[in-house]
Amino acid sequence: MAPFEAELEETRPVFRALRGLRDELARRYGLEGFTELSMGMTNDFEVAVEEGATLVRVGSAIFRGLLT
Repeated sequence: MAPFEAELEETRPVFRALRGLRDELARRYGLEGFTELSMGMTNDFEVAVEEGATLVRVGSAIFRGLLT
């Protein structure tokens, strides 16, 4: 989970670093099927998806009707 930032672009380095860590661990340990990456929440899921998220948590958006 990235820190809450008013400016979404400030979360990008956090998501990019997590994707890099996942990729490095997959290479290092031969985990070719290690493809899932859960990151991003309602306030920053767009950036997380752009940086490789395969799972996001958007619970508060659903309950507030923001995803229509």
